[in-house]
Amino acid sequence: MAGSKVVIIRGRGVISPAGDVDSRKLAAMYERGMSLVAGDDAAPADGPGRSIKRGDRVGIKINTIGGKKISTRPEVALGLAGYLTARGIPDKNIAVWDRTNRELREAGFRLNAAANGLKIFGTDTDGAGYAPELVSHLNIGSLFSAIQTNFVTASISLAILKDHGLAGVTAGLKNYFGAIHNPNKYHDSRCDPFVAEVFDSEQVKAKHRLTILDCLIVQYHRGPSFHPQWTEKYESLVMSRDPVAADFVGWQIIEKLRSRKGLPSLAEENREPLYIRTAARMGLGNADPAEIDITEETL
Repeated sequence: MAGSKVVIIRGRGVISPAGDVDSRKLAAMYERGMSLVAGDDAAPADGPGRSIKRGDRVGIKINTIGGKKISTRPEVALGLAGYLTARGIPDKNIAVWDRTNRELREAGFRLNAAANGLKIFGTDTDGAGYAPELVSHLNIGSLFSAIQTNFVTASISLAILKDHGLAGVTAGLKNYFGAIHNPNKYHDSRCDPFVAEVFDSEQVKAKHRLTILDCLIVQYHRGPSFHPQWTEKYESLVMSRDPVAADFVGWQIIEKLRSRKGLPSLAEENREPLYIRTAARMGLGNADPAEIDITEETL
C-alpha cells in the first residue's frame, strides 16, 4: 500500500482539572485535524472531503461499554456531529450509535430515534435490531446491526483508545465488534484474526471512511474497564483514513505510556495486538512505521 497519513492533534487544556471537556477547544481540534487529514481532498462542494458526501447517511460508531468514566463522552461525539452538519450533512442523516440504549444513557447521552434531528440510539432500539441475514466471512459468522447495514452509507469509527486484557489494545478496528451480535465468540487468540475479519466484511469495509481515536483520557493498563491509577490525561485525537495505521499509532501511544510508567510492553505480557498486523497483511491498511506519515500539532 502507499504511505498512510495519521494526524495527532493535541489540545492543551481540553480536559479541565475537574475532568470537563472544553467544547470550543475540542471543536478547534476537529477543525484542524480534519483539515490535515483531508489535505487537498477538502473541496467545499464535497462536504467534509470527498470520502464523505453531503448525501451520505453517516454512522458515528462510538464505544460506551466501559461505563461513564471510560466511554465516548457526549461532548466528543456531538462535537464531531456538529463538525459534519456545519459542512452540509443534515443532522437527520447522522446517527451516533452503539450496542444498547442502556449503555448510551449511562454514558450520558440523550437518546433520539426520531426521523428528524441527530439520531442517538442503540441497536436494541425498536425498529433497529440486527439484520436477519447471517454474514459468513472467513472465520466470522455474525448478525450485523441494522444501523450499520441499513442506515449507514459512510461510517466513522470514533473509538476510545484503551488497553485490553485479551486483545492488547482496543481502538478503531475493534470498535466494530459492537456492530455484531456475538463478539464474545471472537476473543480467543487475542482476538486474532477476528477483529481484522469483522472489519474486512463488506458490511464494514465498504462503508468505513475515517477512524478517530479519542485519546483525551487513555487507559494504558488493566483495560478495558476503568482504573484511574492507570489512566493518563493525554488530551489528543488521532485521525486517519487508514484504519490500521490509526490503530498502530494508538498502540504505540499505549506502549509509550506503559514504558513511561515502568510497565512491561504488551509483547512482554504476551498481549501484543496481533490482529493489527493481521489486518495489514489482509490489505486493510499499513502497520509498518516506515509507511506511516505522522503529523502532530498542538493547539
